[in-house]
Amino acid sequence: MGEVEPGPAGPLEPPEPPEASASRRPGGIRVLKRNMKRNGSKNCLNRRSRFGSRERDWLREDVKRGCVYLYGADTTTATTTTTSSSSTSSSDLHLVLCTVETPASEICAGEGRESLYLQLHGDLVRRLEPTERPLQIVYDYLSRLGFDDPVRIQEEATNPDLSCMIRFYGEKPCQMDHLDRILLSGIYNVRKGKTQLHKWAERLVVLCGTCLIVSSVKDCQTGKMHILPLVGGKVEEVKRRQHSLVFSSAGAQAQTYHVSFETLAEYQRWQRQASKVVSQRISTVDLSCYSLEEVPEHLFYSQDITYLNLRHNFMQLERPGGLDTLYKFSQLKGLNLSHNKLGLFPVLLCEISTLTELNLSCNGFHDLPNEIGSLLNLQTLCLDGNFLTALPEELGNLQQLSSLGISFNNFSEIPAVYEKLTMVDKVVMAGNHLEVLSLGVLTRMSHIKHVDLRMNHLKTMVIENLEGNKHITHMDLRDNQLVDLDLSSLCSLEQLHCERNQLRELTLSGFALRTVYANSNKLTAVNVYPVPNLLNSLELSRNLLECVPDWACEAKKLEVLDMSYNLLTEVPVRILSSLSLRKLMVGHNHIHILPALVEHIPLEALDVQHNALSRLPDTLFSKALNLRYLNASANSLESLPSTCTGEESLSVLQLLYLTNNLLTDQCIPVLIGHPHLRILHLASNQLQTFPASKLNKLEQLEELNLSGNKLKTIPTTIANCKRLHTLVAHSNNISIFPEILQLPHIQFVDLSCNDLTEILIPEALPATLQDLDLTGNTNLVLEHKTLDMFSHITTLKIDQKPLPTTDSTITSTFWSHGLAEMAGQRNKLCVSALAMDNFAEGVGAVYGMFDGDRNEELPRLLQCTMADVLLEEVQQSMNDTVFMANTFLVSHRKLGMAGQKLGCSALLCYIRPDTADPTSSFSLTVANVGTCQAVLCRGGKPVPLSKVFSLEQDQEEAQRVKDQKAIITEDNKVNGVTCCTRMLGCTYLYPWILPKPHISSTSLTIQDELLILGNKALWEHLSYTEAVNAVRHVQDPLAAAKKLCTLAQSYGCQDNVGAMVVYLNIGEEGCTCEMNGLTLPGPVGFVSTATIKDAPKPTTPSSSSGIASEFSSEMSTSEVSSEVGSTASDEHNTVGLEAGLLPRPDRRCSLHPTPTSGIFQRQPSCATFSSNQSDNGLDSDDEQPVEGVMTNGSKVEVEVDIHCCRGRDLESSLAHAGNSSTPCLEEHVKGLVLGIRRQNSVNSGILLPVSKDKMELQKSPSTSCLYGKKLSNGSIVPLEDSLNLIEVATEAPKRKTGYFAAPTQLEPEDQFVVPRDLEEEVKEQMKQHQESRPEPEPSEEDRTEPPEEFDTAL
Repeated sequence: MGEVEPGPAGPLEPPEPPEASASRRPGGIRVLKRNMKRNGSKNCLNRRSRFGSRERDWLREDVKRGCVYLYGADTTTATTTTTSSSSTSSSDLHLVLCTVETPASEICAGEGRESLYLQLHGDLVRRLEPTERPLQIVYDYLSRLGFDDPVRIQEEATNPDLSCMIRFYGEKPCQMDHLDRILLSGIYNVRKGKTQLHKWAERLVVLCGTCLIVSSVKDCQTGKMHILPLVGGKVEEVKRRQHSLVFSSAGAQAQTYHVSFETLAEYQRWQRQASKVVSQRISTVDLSCYSLEEVPEHLFYSQDITYLNLRHNFMQLERPGGLDTLYKFSQLKGLNLSHNKLGLFPVLLCEISTLTELNLSCNGFHDLPNEIGSLLNLQTLCLDGNFLTALPEELGNLQQLSSLGISFNNFSEIPAVYEKLTMVDKVVMAGNHLEVLSLGVLTRMSHIKHVDLRMNHLKTMVIENLEGNKHITHMDLRDNQLVDLDLSSLCSLEQLHCERNQLRELTLSGFALRTVYANSNKLTAVNVYPVPNLLNSLELSRNLLECVPDWACEAKKLEVLDMSYNLLTEVPVRILSSLSLRKLMVGHNHIHILPALVEHIPLEALDVQHNALSRLPDTLFSKALNLRYLNASANSLESLPSTCTGEESLSVLQLLYLTNNLLTDQCIPVLIGHPHLRILHLASNQLQTFPASKLNKLEQLEELNLSGNKLKTIPTTIANCKRLHTLVAHSNNISIFPEILQLPHIQFVDLSCNDLTEILIPEALPATLQDLDLTGNTNLVLEHKTLDMFSHITTLKIDQKPLPTTDSTITSTFWSHGLAEMAGQRNKLCVSALAMDNFAEGVGAVYGMFDGDRNEELPRLLQCTMADVLLEEVQQSMNDTVFMANTFLVSHRKLGMAGQKLGCSALLCYIRPDTADPTSSFSLTVANVGTCQAVLCRGGKPVPLSKVFSLEQDQEEAQRVKDQKAIITEDNKVNGVTCCTRMLGCTYLYPWILPKPHISSTSLTIQDELLILGNKALWEHLSYTEAVNAVRHVQDPLAAAKKLCTLAQSYGCQDNVGAMVVYLNIGEEGCTCEMNGLTLPGPVGFVSTATIKDAPKPTTPSSSSGIASEFSSEMSTSEVSSEVGSTASDEHNTVGLEAGLLPRPDRRCSLHPTPTSGIFQRQPSCATFSSNQSDNGLDSDDEQPVEGVMTNGSKVEVEVDIHCCRGRDLESSLAHAGNSSTPCLEEHVKGLVLGIRRQNSVNSGILLPVSKDKMELQKSPSTSCLYGKKLSNGSIVPLEDSLNLIEVATEAPKRKTGYFAAPTQLEPEDQFVVPRDLEEEVKEQMKQHQESRPEPEPSEEDRTEPPEEFDTAL
């Protein structure tokens, strides 16, 4: 680009920046030219800073100012096909400062460009009109996404990551998709014509599609191109010249080109490809999604084109190859111009009299011209997704028209022109504005057989006369607002769809009725007369029916009956004994007993889950010999009926679900009567044993679920189930690992929440094993050898070794979580979860659930990034609605190119201290898009906190999508892609799919017991109430989450299912703040007046103690081991707390967080402390160890963070100390100069103040006793903390650098060994030893020496 001479600064001119790359442009536009490296895979900029501070200051002056990133076009030109190829890439990036009023023409003038181009979501590229304003386009785009604050919109518009969603080009980029049509290309010697009058010249030759393109090498992109249509032509060998071919087109004016190749291989390749082209008769040309504004010129040379697809382009009318020139295709029969945003109907299309198929959907038409009546050969006309309100009468002239689509327009009634279109047999008007269903109008159209009026506004139905309609056979009235529906006049009706209305009563004619779908209404009566003898399928689920209609019992051909989710109390004998019924679904009712079976029935599937059954019919398995599927979960079954009495069972039962009943061990012998069982679910029953001899008979078993029982072992005969691929037995009392690792097809094993202690594994594990879950087995110890053998498993879940409890785990007092994810019958898991019990310095928690439906990339991306985005947004705003909405919108942007075509449902829950409600401790903010939901259990009752954004469950969102002219397919999906209306990702479906979340906030109280997060599959099979009741009394949150997923699978879920259960313990009784004379702030930071007068004397802290500890700064690093690197003993705090000599920051819990005005500033540094040990394991000045306790030294390195601070943060503590402080308090405080933050979850961000005078301890027995037993390696820690830390260090990977360098195996000598018979005696001696220890006296040097400061860089 050429530079423009700088002129006088315009009104938009910011102060002159120091960057030399900034130059003035006409019209007050500043352009920053920068060559910036782009990420090749993401097409996004790596650097975040794009302009200097002066430009930023200029932007801040007015929110209507901003910048536009102007990209250069990337063009790639192939020059040869053999050894070399040259590609030129222009990645220049210009940053243009402008305002929302700046038009594209002004930017083009400053840049020296002809036009600007806009690309959305990495897809199509369209040329901007001169009057369009680029910055306003960006601001409108961000506003529609969900950003509300103008300042934030301005900030987001300057983010270069936005280019994955919206991008401007200075010239039209060359899309690589266009090159797919290039078959061969290269630079060869070419001679034109049949004679030798023309000379040979070097030219670029391209075989593209059905044409040969010859152009100049130097100006191949802009120079003149010669296009030779090859269809019907010739490709011949030139005998007089080696390796040469002559290409000739067809017709009287045929042209000829001679091309000379260098090698025989090239010659043969070109001859083979060109021969295929000339031999074919091209009839269909697909140019969809090419960002075209006109038809390529070379296509006009192909006279045989009969079908032209120009869908999803930007076709113009008056251009050399525009729509006005399509009449040149004399044989054109099919033309697709959908999604071109034409606005006006191209009248000249009506002159193409050969057209038989025309698609003009989604073009924004408001009316049709009368000239459309001249297309007399037209048979199919698609006008969906426009703004039409009427059709011209001339359309009635098209007597050959057999298909007319006008769905998703603005019609308020059925057009009268349908009466003239006698060849049309379908009225397809879904998604219009019809409010009245007039059967008289349809009766007059005797040729109409199918009527599609779904997703209108139908409220009433009008019957003009009693005359019956004998023509309509199919009626679709889904998703309307009908209350009563009487279609008894439609005596030929065969199929009816009326789901998701408000129907209370339905009346139909049964003469020809075959299928009825009336789910999700409020039906109390369904009347059909006469008896529908042809009825095959009847679905009436999710209504208010109290009994099965009598006419249904008499239907002789009824095969499928679905009446689940109703109010049934019984199943008629005639239904269960029907000789035609093959599938009966009566789950989720109030049935107490099923009738006995007398005769054999052909029933194949029976679903009676969620009823009140105490027993099944005794003759069920002996009379229903074809029964393959039985689901009787969630009943009160105590026993099972037996099978046939003969020696050989005739049962063909394959799928048996009996979860959540009262079954005992006595039901197990009955199961052997079903030798063909493939799937058996017996979860949440009362099983204590599973006899080995019985399991041995189930050789065909593939999936076994025994979770939630009281089993202690799995029989060894499970090894005979050679086809078993899934074993789920969590939440039992299993102590011995079952012999399942020898099964050849085993894939998934879940033995979590049991009592396993060890695993006996064979020499070789099955290669099919993919998922092994051993979490929740607290006594299980896995050796390194075992872990190495499990290394090939895709997913291995085991408990982390418990770390020493520190201040970071205080939040676990208030909440703890458990997570379960199961893939079901799918090959991959597309659900991910986010769980952070300690968030934002340990004063909050974040939990999330992400469901990608069919993709696993986006859930994992959101799992890794969304918490960081939330943390950034919380720092910018304290308004929960603002920071939650921005978190979702920024995460949507950060998905980059992955989010262009893929989408994901997301749910995020954030718990934080409640600053708005003084009566509450914490507030819960929940945001979601898609179908993931969160439910809060408050006082035993479910409280939904989310909103389901789907077309079926949210009428407001469905109307928004319809108003924006999206095409909703018959399976209720936007453009056939997704049923969700709001998601993260799927940017190519903008503006129909948006990322703006639903946000709700509530203050947590003592009545709040737990929080459940789940994906769509979980809530489809479990109600809120059932989910809450199922886990309220489960002690372990992990077991609770597992139970929810197991219940969902047993209730019929075959998809990915994910559940997270968060147990809440909100209340003052859960407070763990230090109460030794320190006051606690209220929920909003006010100081409480309550104090503890008689504080107990501290002892050795327990595993839950979080009191900050201190150590001496003058203690050499050789004396500081892994333990002291993390923390020292709390025992030396006794004197300071009692005498008021130890002022230090309060240890606060999440209920009473420390005020944000603290002066600690984190400056992480890696400092590794290690201990020097003598040959005998003791330092030279160590005393003798405690009697009865054996120790040895070990070298352990711990990485910690060093932070510098001053003592001024102790002012609040001094205020509480009052007059009780000693004279040396002031100097004592000055010594507080060094703090340590524990790493690797040892203290998780808790600052440890260190006293100066404590750093100058004398190495004496008294000092050692004061601070706890000084160990042989020089560390001073409580005994149990030493053990825990050594165990942590030994489990860490041994490497040269990192957190730990420790022995890989835990040797017995590394532990304190106390004989059992001496435990009580040792404890008593240690207690007396601690009580009798003297108090340290600070030396005079401690009081006078200035504090030493440490400033460690990051």
